[in-house]
Amino acid sequence: MRSVQLVIDLPGSEPGAVFTAVREFGRFPDLAPAVRSVEPHEGGSDWEVYFRNGILRWTETDRADEEARTIDFAQTDGDFESFSGRWHVLANDEGARLDFTTDFDFGIPSLTGILDPVAERVIKETIGLIVLGLFPDAEVVGDSRLAGRLASLAGPAPAGAA
Repeated sequence: MRSVQLVIDLPGSEPGAVFTAVREFGRFPDLAPAVRSVEPHEGGSDWEVYFRNGILRWTETDRADEEARTIDFAQTDGDFESFSGRWHVLANDEGARLDFTTDFDFGIPSLTGILDPVAERVIKETIGLIVLGLFPDAEVVGDSRLAGRLASLAGPAPAGAA
């Protein structure tokens, strides 16, 4: 099992608006090139993400709690042995903070050393690009290397970005 955490500050952003924006999974393919498709449906979503030389596919349950500003997700079917996590939007002195966490396991112990680091990088870059696409002033917390990588990957903000 591999755990990944990404923390992003969103200065000047209202936490409720951030929560509303990150709930719109259907927009994600327009914001991050690794996301091939996301099809939201009642109680969950179907995902296709480019990974290495193929496509990872999974279906997940998504449980949103507006009051707590959390979205908990867990794979119900797909290419991972297990995949679950949480989006959590918090208020801070400058606006909002997004805390994204996930735990995953491909279920292939002999390839853990090869697949897990690549998957961790793809997850962090993809979530980072999504948030930067939604909120161009977003700032990665505690990972200057990732922040630099995202700056080189991110293009101009899409029309209609909040």
